[in-house]
Amino acid sequence: MNRKVLIVYKSRTGFTRKYAELAGKETGSRVVDYRKATPKLMSEYDTVVFGGRAHAGRIDGYQKAKEMFQKSGAKEFAVFVTGATPNTEKQVIQGFWKQNLTGGDLQWVPHFYMQSGLCYEKMSFADRIMMKGLRVMLKKKKDKSDEEKMMEKMIAGSYDIFSKEYAGPLISFLKG
Repeated sequence: MNRKVLIVYKSRTGFTRKYAELAGKETGSRVVDYRKATPKLMSEYDTVVFGGRAHAGRIDGYQKAKEMFQKSGAKEFAVFVTGATPNTEKQVIQGFWKQNLTGGDLQWVPHFYMQSGLCYEKMSFADRIMMKGLRVMLKKKKDKSDEEKMMEKMIAGSYDIFSKEYAGPLISFLKG
């Protein structure tokens, strides 16, 4: 398929940027930081892909990116999200999509999840405090579910599980 693709990313700790750059390199798409994106820039492309992190149950920057896309006149919009939840947690990820892609977006917006990791060193102070509170709460809890045990282990420290494999579905879609 010969379509012009723009990948716009909003990255706090670097994971989303790495996935955006990988998808851009693999598909010949242009990649730009969210802060440089405008409806005018998007209007030069057939497909606009927005990448953001999963943050406190939301897609960071999604609503603003969607509004820019709607003003742009570009034909197709897709989204990818990076997060610490393992790709194997399909039910958790589906719940996340249902919570975030509302008003028909779940049906018409192609969406992709990519497991990435945590980077406490690049998190904002507020995010570090929030994560510390969650760690303390989980540590004190007596009868933890398997999910809570997994979460406690996952948020114990920084880690990077970036993988080209996780970007495969997005790359296939863009080549498609």
